[in-house]
Amino acid sequence: MLNEREIESCYLGQFIPVHYHHNMLMDQNRMHGFKSAINYAVKPGARVLELGGGTGVLSWFAAGKASKVYCVEFNPDMVAAARKMLSMNPNGHKVEVVHADAFEYLPPEPVDVVICEMIHVAMVREKQVEMMESFKRRYLARFGGPLPLFLPEAVIMAVQPLQQDYDFEGFYAPIVQFQATNVQMPGTVELAPAAVYSILDFSQPNDTLISWEGQMRIEKAGCVNAMRFVTKNILAVVPEENSTIDWLNHYMSLPIANPVQVKAGDVLQVSFQYRTGGSIPALEAALRVSVVGEKAATAQMAAYA
Repeated sequence: MLNEREIESCYLGQFIPVHYHHNMLMDQNRMHGFKSAINYAVKPGARVLELGGGTGVLSWFAAGKASKVYCVEFNPDMVAAARKMLSMNPNGHKVEVVHADAFEYLPPEPVDVVICEMIHVAMVREKQVEMMESFKRRYLARFGGPLPLFLPEAVIMAVQPLQQDYDFEGFYAPIVQFQATNVQMPGTVELAPAAVYSILDFSQPNDTLISWEGQMRIEKAGCVNAMRFVTKNILAVVPEENSTIDWLNHYMSLPIANPVQVKAGDVLQVSFQYRTGGSIPALEAALRVSVVGEKAATAQMAAYA
């Protein structure tokens, strides 16, 4: 009998067909960011593990320098696709595509770098955090320390109040929207700057429960009827250049059940709680937004300072 996680994996698999991974290959920002980060992080002769390999492209990037790459994939259709594509590319023979559950798999030897690109905005739906925490525990139990370098190295998450247009040719539908980060959306008005609510450093233990309550000062009058979730992935830290190699997920705009009218200078109180890898509707249901009275806002913002 399948357990709950296996059932969920099968369910999600119905909605992530092979062509979805093909679309990821065509995402230039994603591809360029990961190629640059992997080229920097993987040293000549390194051994690399990828958890959730998909088409195998990130493992192939690593194979340019690595002596061995283990590419773990649970979906049998993707296993076949990855093996076929890797056979068409130079250095593809250095990648071993392993048909296994990444929550259970450990490589037969210690590795230098672990790639895990199961990334969704706000770290919902995909089980990246849960998987990496499980991997750390099992890896240390088998091989001891130190842990390998994880890629991405960290993730920074922020939230921003919006006035969002939900009119679709006269049809009103307050839906979850995914928006490109390099395009000005005509139906989206930013009412305040984004506020960081969580930073996950994958070299350290991370809790799968994310809980945040904070305030932000409104800069433009309008109706807060949505909150934008922003997820910036720190793919690699480059200390010698005092810089990072980053990849910014598409923005996710979640509608608010009870919109609030605001004017410039108002203080917005925002709170939510969710599990990484959880559902978008669960996060949406936990979202609470209200305008704080001036006296309360002054006192609370002083406490935050």
